[in-house]
Amino acid sequence: MRSHEYYMRKAIALAKKGEGETNPNPVVGAVVVKNGKIVGEGYHKKAGLPHAEVEAIIGSGASAIGATLYVTLEPCSTFGRTPPCTNLIIASGIKEVVIATKDPNPIHKNRGIRCLKRANIKVSLGILENEAKEMNRIFEKFVVEKKPYITAKVAQSLDGKIATATGESKWITGLDSRRLVHKLRSQADAILIGVNTIIRDDPLLTNRLYRGSKKQPIKIVLDSHLRTPPNSRIFSKDSPQQVILAATPSAPTKRIRFFEKKGVRVLVIKNKKRKVSLKDLMKRLAKMEIAHILVEGGAEVLGSFFKEGLVDKVLFFISPKVIGGADAPTSVMGDGVDRLSLARRLKDTKITRFEEDFLIEGYL
Repeated sequence: MRSHEYYMRKAIALAKKGEGETNPNPVVGAVVVKNGKIVGEGYHKKAGLPHAEVEAIIGSGASAIGATLYVTLEPCSTFGRTPPCTNLIIASGIKEVVIATKDPNPIHKNRGIRCLKRANIKVSLGILENEAKEMNRIFEKFVVEKKPYITAKVAQSLDGKIATATGESKWITGLDSRRLVHKLRSQADAILIGVNTIIRDDPLLTNRLYRGSKKQPIKIVLDSHLRTPPNSRIFSKDSPQQVILAATPSAPTKRIRFFEKKGVRVLVIKNKKRKVSLKDLMKRLAKMEIAHILVEGGAEVLGSFFKEGLVDKVLFFISPKVIGGADAPTSVMGDGVDRLSLARRLKDTKITRFEEDFLIEGYL
């Protein structure tokens, strides 16, 4: 007889297929097991589509009667975009539900479990809990703190430079690193950069190298005075996803109207030292159900996010090159810290080696 952990690992593997596609919902996987065999499986593919439990139970048909359901997250018990999963679980004849972790949403936490127990369904909890929680860091922050999850991405040389003194930056890192970045773009709801990066580099900000997903992120530009050139490539047909310009009240009204007529969404956010207040912007973006933002720069923007304590995850792609030069920009600028004791230290760090580069990632 296989263990609970064996079947929960199957459910976790299924859940990961939905990474980057389900926001603002969680990633969830489920399997139905009867007499030691998996008779149904499913995962949540996109917000508004059937939940993992529903896919697994429907796939199992009559075999669900007397079976055990393994699910990576506590089943929902309320109406949202879809009906509550607990109703179908009870009606299907499932006799036991094995859950990896409770729903972190304070509105729903424990409700699904209580509902199942009232229906005399056996509930087991905490199987591979840490692995299941890890998958839903984005969802947990979004539902608990009502803020987007922020991943800061940096591509730099060994000595911390993101370009030469003359501004040349393509390409510091190799193709494998860039492919992974494009995968990360496809999994994020939005990419955020500063207007200086738009003016200097004129990027597309799209996923072009990762073929595992056709999803393209929303593009957000911090642009206090709306200096973004109207002919920037982010507005071209090669970069079709929505563009959001985050401006301050001092932005010219004519420029606001001009961009809005082009179909660009302009968010006017209050000032903080003549710049867009990042904390207020995050609140606005959360209300738009933007749950995960990939911050790609530039250096001043990254410095501001670190200073405000907004970064959740860090990805530093490091090329073993030395650029040098006092005038060559470093990866994180801004005010920095006055003492080493105030420096932000990563937790749960991981190092990955590519053919040409290294990736250091961790959490704050």
